[in-house]
Amino acid sequence: MTETAAVDPKLLEILVCPLTKCPLRYDVARQELISDKARLAYPIRDGIPIMLVEEARSLDGAAAQ
Repeated sequence: MTETAAVDPKLLEILVCPLTKCPLRYDVARQELISDKARLAYPIRDGIPIMLVEEARSLDGAAAQ
């Protein structure tokens, strides 16, 4: 009975940042996929990664472009 659904580890292996095409890092605590190169954090909702740049949170404090 967890609040967040688990993300399939195989899916995490193949996902890349849609902006940079670089690998992503999984932040379990925040339920986000982090693109260090783009400085964006893509949310994971109900176990589904939302891989839209406009839905991503900027890690620099500025709005995602």
